[in-house]
Amino acid sequence: MTINPMAFVDNLYYMGMGMLCILIVMGAIIAVTAFLNWFFSRNK
Repeated sequence: MTINPMAFVDNLYYMGMGMLCILIVMGAIIAVTAFLNWFFSRNK
């Protein structure tokens, strides 16, 4: 079995894009949760 270190370097772009998408989705979930919390708690 040969180990190709350049395969890791070539995949850094895809790993970075995956992490960016995860952060965007988490931010959207947090934003929606904060908005719903603000919207439903302001009537009290």
